[in-house]
Amino acid sequence: MKVKGLTCILVFLLGSVGMLRAAEPSVTFSLKAMQMNIWKGGSMVEGAVGMIADEIIHSDADLIFLNELRNFQGENFILYMVKELRRRGHIYYGEKSSLAVGVLSRFPIESQEVVFPCAKNEKGAILRVVMAVGGHKVAAYAAHLDYRHYACYLPRGYDGSSWEKMDAPVVDETEILAMNRKSYREEAISTFLRRSQSDIAQGFAVLLAGDFNEPSHLDWTVRTKNLWEHNGAIVNWSCSSMLYEKGFRDAYRTVYPNPVTHPGFTFPAGNRAVAVDKLTWAPEADERDRIDFIYYYPASFLAPKKAWVVGPTESVVRGVIKKEKGKDRFLRSGKQWPTDHKAVMISFSVNSGVN
Repeated sequence: MKVKGLTCILVFLLGSVGMLRAAEPSVTFSLKAMQMNIWKGGSMVEGAVGMIADEIIHSDADLIFLNELRNFQGENFILYMVKELRRRGHIYYGEKSSLAVGVLSRFPIESQEVVFPCAKNEKGAILRVVMAVGGHKVAAYAAHLDYRHYACYLPRGYDGSSWEKMDAPVVDETEILAMNRKSYREEAISTFLRRSQSDIAQGFAVLLAGDFNEPSHLDWTVRTKNLWEHNGAIVNWSCSSMLYEKGFRDAYRTVYPNPVTHPGFTFPAGNRAVAVDKLTWAPEADERDRIDFIYYYPASFLAPKKAWVVGPTESVVRGVIKKEKGKDRFLRSGKQWPTDHKAVMISFSVNSGVN
């Protein structure tokens, strides 16, 4: 009986030690994701491609979502940038795609697929990339949505298709959304939502970042209806509303929920490297908006903690470059800026020990 009792105790102790070894302590670390529209493949500002590499290095981002890609010096932009960053001592991974969107990652890419294809990318594009980060699978979607039917110009007195000045602003939400729905942005987001459901079901972290060419319903509210030439309009913008209805969250607004104190404008950037008339589409209006986003699906191991607007502290207002007065945090390299958009960067907290 004594031998049997000792054996039971020994088995119990060994099992406990095994459990302790298996229960390794969790590690929490930051994952920085940056969204950047590079303006026609970096062709609009002299030396822009080198500046884009500078900004990636200065940002210290782990995931970079890029839009408006074109071949550079006869080579796919993502493949070129991987080599250029490596030449400068920074290892990133990326794969060639037929779309004008792409992802650079500090983590090896396991798979890549086109989610929303289209002819010449005129109706938008979405690319899905999968990688492993801290023991979790991350499905990262890069998006550039249809630029046409830019309905947020209507309340500002400009036509969102012809870009011509109108006789009077249109502030009725029904009319604004009617134009907005003529674009293919809703179709692109619907496709993303269907594709990402399997990622969510498998417990993946899901990120969607891109230039949406459409504002957020979180920014056109009662509090902002008399700001930035909204002219009283309160608009439940389609894409952001669709994402929120399915549980996705806007990382910038999660960190900074107040659109008055932290507007987070990403377009049009006050880029003094080019003539101001190349930056504005509505030169007599205050056309500032936040149209570059990073969305995430809430998970127990993933949470946004910090947020920055990356780029100039200035924007174009009624055809003039002016300094922003809000409380947004800006990240700048101190060098010339390569594009007409500002970038946005989010630092996520990732817990490697939680599934």
